Amino acid sequence: MATTTTEDADPSSSSYSPSKAITAIRDARPPATDRFTYLTIVESNLSPEVLPTLNEVLQDAGLTQEIGWDLVFNLVNLPGSSSCLETIARLGNPREVILKVLETLELLGEEEGYEADDEAETQQEKKEGEVTKTEKFITLMGMLAILHGRIKTKYPSRFLAQTLQTVLGAYEAGSEEMTAGVVNLVHSLSGKRARPPLPSRKSSVNVVNLDLEGDRGKNAPDPEADDHEGTGKEGEGGRIEDPDETELQQKLLLSFATCVLERYANGNDLAWAGRLVEFYEPERIVPGRKTLMGAFREDEGLLAKDEIVGKLVALIGDLGLRSCSKTFLKHVCEGPLHDNPLAGSEDFESASQVKLSTGGAVCLVAYWVFSSTIFDADHPQPEMNIFPDHYAVLDKFLQDDAHTQIQQSPGTVEALITIGLWLHENNFTSANPNTPLTNPTTSPEDPTSDFMRYIHLVTLIALFHPKLHVRNAASTLAGQVLHSDPSDDDRLKVLYDLLENCTFASLKARAIAWLREELITASTAKLRQPTVFSTTQALETVQYVVFPSLDFLVEDTNLEEVIEYLVGNAPFLMQAVNLGLFLWSSPEKWKSVLPANMDATVRQRWFEPLLEAIERVQKESKNEGAELGPVEAELAVLKGRLEDLAGKEGFTGGKGI
Repeated sequence: MATTTTEDADPSSSSYSPSKAITAIRDARPPATDRFTYLTIVESNLSPEVLPTLNEVLQDAGLTQEIGWDLVFNLVNLPGSSSCLETIARLGNPREVILKVLETLELLGEEEGYEADDEAETQQEKKEGEVTKTEKFITLMGMLAILHGRIKTKYPSRFLAQTLQTVLGAYEAGSEEMTAGVVNLVHSLSGKRARPPLPSRKSSVNVVNLDLEGDRGKNAPDPEADDHEGTGKEGEGGRIEDPDETELQQKLLLSFATCVLERYANGNDLAWAGRLVEFYEPERIVPGRKTLMGAFREDEGLLAKDEIVGKLVALIGDLGLRSCSKTFLKHVCEGPLHDNPLAGSEDFESASQVKLSTGGAVCLVAYWVFSSTIFDADHPQPEMNIFPDHYAVLDKFLQDDAHTQIQQSPGTVEALITIGLWLHENNFTSANPNTPLTNPTTSPEDPTSDFMRYIHLVTLIALFHPKLHVRNAASTLAGQVLHSDPSDDDRLKVLYDLLENCTFASLKARAIAWLREELITASTAKLRQPTVFSTTQALETVQYVVFPSLDFLVEDTNLEEVIEYLVGNAPFLMQAVNLGLFLWSSPEKWKSVLPANMDATVRQRWFEPLLEAIERVQKESKNEGAELGPVEAELAVLKGRLEDLAGKEGFTGGKGI
């Protein structure tokens, strides 16, 4: 028998000889050595060059059942080892091998995060003898698909639950290949064949599925099979099937698929809400600027994201969730928030104990309405309204810590905005469309009314979401819902509440824009009777919060505090100036809504101290040689707008500054 020294056996040693290693692996097979010694010899001689020989050796099912499980971790980190790992999955003891695969997956989840598969970078990694995290994950998915098909036990759901939890822990949504590997796994475990890629797509992400039906004849039987347990009938692949157990497994897979959908939506910018806004309001698209819809039609990477989501939704449909039933919508809107539905699932005894991911269900509904609109796809449409249904699910997600939830689950939150946009566009605002949207159980002055809180929650998304197009979409939705309330008193109360109590300048600015929209609508509508927005009542109510007294800016306030106020409130101040220009550029047009002497009071308490404060900052910073950076440009623009306002005859009688 040929032997090698420890130094010779080390692939990193300069004296390492692949030919000697191959000879050692071939000649030391039991009974030449015992299995423990042989395992040591194999592990010490592992290198890409010996893998074909090792795979030949592993065709001995008896030997592979004894040592295969112990080779998984070392092999998965070795380039070119997929054939050996497939052999171990087919011939090794499935219960021992699956435990090792799951252990390896757990360790994989602790590795550095996924990096985009840049082709040059990936090739460089391979040249350096490394296997990417994505490649390891996909290989392990293929092994799990084979192993679960081989285990013959009364309660396969216990193995399945542990597998699904571990896979979810190692899965990274930034990788289309990982996601495709997960889809293949679920198709194999459910007995549903994966659908072919859509031929119309320019980009197609495909990952080879090791568990092809034609290859199952290569699998060795389970040496620990529970052949005489249970009352179910023996099914395909030698499994003992029990109706309740089968239902439990299918529900576990469905729950897992909804978790993956939510993870994918949160890990990728899918631009559902932004694209819906472009579709519904094409007049808002700036000519010459590339649109989100155009980007997703032309960019292969973005096409791949749409394709992956389509596969996930199709998978969920294959697992039985094809309709938007009342039971499903009740789970989404009224049920508790399930953010980790697979926790403890190894102890579940019936399918009724398995819940779907609430966020995943929200993403599913969002994709249904999005793709039905943008792609004209045949998907179910939810029978729900903004009030009370959409408000209920929005409140459920954001009631505890809205800022954290929006930051940690941006895809789920965008899905909520997507659903809201679709509901509004299709006039599903209220279950009682002719009544005010204010909560009938509370006083109209109560700021906790459903209508007031709904606007508040959506505007929080407009403030905190990391993606600009989602912030814009949320702002659009908040304005649409505000304007849709048939009670003009309600609408005015919401605007006043935002302007009086909101601490965020950008949202106060948005409230001023909504106020202007209300004034325009009231001026152009053929009204049977006056409303608060067609008379002076609206501006009388809000003028002191739109144009608050700024005397404090010129009353012994130090320069740093003045700059801090001007910078922190710049969006609000700019929008207030714009409203002034809007009103006093055409005072005759708006005389029916302008309170008497409003121009004079605004000049005195707001305009003059604001302009003086800006001029002070500019003068003192120049004298001190201080650089204000971007602040200087912002203040210059704001001052320019104030000077434009001063030139309007309706505001100053044409006297200027």
